[in-house]
This record gives sequence, structure tokens and C-alpha cells, in this order.
Amino acid sequence: MTLTELRYIVTLAKEQHFGHAAEKCFVSQPTLSIAVKKLEEELGVALFERSKNAVRVTDVGKSVVEQAVKVLQQADVVKDLAQVGKDQLRSPLRVGAIYTIGPYLFPHLVPQVQELAPHMPLYIEENFTARLREKLRNGELDAIIIALPFEEPDVVTRMLYEEPFVMLLPKQHPWCDQKTIDATNLSNTELLLLGEGHCFRDQVLESCPTLQQAIQNQHGVTEGSSLETIRMMVASGLGSSVLPISATNGYYQSDMVITKPFKTPQPTRGVAVAWRASFPRSKAIDVLVNAVNNCQVNIPTETAS
Repeated sequence: MTLTELRYIVTLAKEQHFGHAAEKCFVSQPTLSIAVKKLEEELGVALFERSKNAVRVTDVGKSVVEQAVKVLQQADVVKDLAQVGKDQLRSPLRVGAIYTIGPYLFPHLVPQVQELAPHMPLYIEENFTARLREKLRNGELDAIIIALPFEEPDVVTRMLYEEPFVMLLPKQHPWCDQKTIDATNLSNTELLLLGEGHCFRDQVLESCPTLQQAIQNQHGVTEGSSLETIRMMVASGLGSSVLPISATNGYYQSDMVITKPFKTPQPTRGVAVAWRASFPRSKAIDVLVNAVNNCQVNIPTETAS
């Protein structure tokens, strides 16, 4: 049994196709097929169910593949540990962030990291929390930036900053004359929210429980696919929305929208970084945290008076 064979079965389980798996592993299909068959013979069990049109993982194969993922992760840890005595800041750092953080943090974060660690390039990705959690657990990402609460076994979480929400209104909205907005009144206006799967949507609903009833009644709430799309719909007069304050300086700027703070206590979210407890490059995480802290100079964090 070799690490190469384990990598083959993990890839085959993911692709469910010998040809596609072979391409991912940069080998010929016969090479991969022979290696998988050899491992099955060594273990004395069938890991995959083969047919003309599909490859499926057997029940015992699922358990073997899950363990193989862990073994490959530990093998990567061994490689990283070998670098600890060298320079932890000379290899790429793979960082993910949720959709409502990444577009507004990454443009500031990348130059800050380059200034602190010029030989540590960033691989960055935006995704849903659930997908980022999976990629962190599987070793595809080294650290993820998410909204709290976030819990995962064998994962360290560190608070970065607390971010208030603000109200985004079309220019002619009657609330534009108010100095601050009462979050409990959100159900009294046409509101634009992100679709299901976005944790920011859940946080907005928590700040105004009456919105949940409005959604159930399919009244007064329209869904958008991204904060930038929602911002443009607000500008068009379709409704109002709630944004994290960092998103107020997004890509789409218009004098057709007005931003208002909420009354105290303001709805907020905690933003944190999470990484595997076994990740050996602690200095790289420190650079990431310091870079985010430096970004706070560029990301508005003022609250309502």
C-alpha cells in the first residue's frame, strides 16, 4: 500500500470515473486502474462497484477512502513539518472566505500579506461556510475566514473583528429622513435578502424575528444571489436591504442609494479565522491575522452614536 495508491482511490471516489480520475492524477487510465485493482487485491475487498457507465464506492470503500483522506492529510503535515525549520513564509497560503466577506476583505488583504510576507503568495477562494468547512477539514484550504458562531473538531478559531450591519435604502425611501433605523421595523418595508445557504441571511433574520413570518407568508421579501446584485436592485427602487458595513464600499457605487446605521443595540456579526489545530505553519497564520488587523484601517467599522 502506497500514498500514491491512496491518492488514486480518493480521487476516483470523488470523480466516479476512471478516465477523469486519471487526468486529475496526471497518469494514464490503465495505470490508475491497475493500481486500484492491486490495492483491492491487497486489502481483499472491493472498494469500487464498476459498470459500463459508472463507478460507485462500496460501503467498505467509503470507510477506506475516508481513512485514506486522513492519511494523506497527515502525510502533508509531515512535509510541512520538514519546512518548519526553514521558512514558514515561503510557500503559498490557501485562504477561503464566505461570499459576504471575501469580495470586500481580499482586495485589502492581499497587499497587506505581501507587505508582511513577500514570499508567501495567497491562494484565495470564496464559498459557502459549509463548503469552506469541508475544504478546511480535507486539507484543501489552510485557513478560512467566516462569521461566528463556528465550531469544528480539531479546528482553532480566533476572533478578528466585530462588524455592524447597516441599512441600504433607495434614495426616495421614506426612512431616508431618519438618523438611525430600528431593526425591529424591518418587516414593515420591502426587503431584499440573500438566498438560503448564506449565513448572512440567517444573521439578518435573527436581528428581526418578525421577518421570518414575512418570509413564510411570502410577503415583503425578495431574494438576491449576491450583495452586489442586491445593491443594484436597491438602486433601482425594488426595495431596501441590510449589508455588513464592509460591503458599503463595494464594486457598485451609486448616489441612488443611502446608507443608514441601526439604532443601538445594533445588529452585528463576529468575523473570525479558523485553521486546523495540526497546521504547522503558525507564523503564516500570525501574518494572516496581522494583515486582517491592518485592513481595518481601510474597512469602515464605525457604529451609530
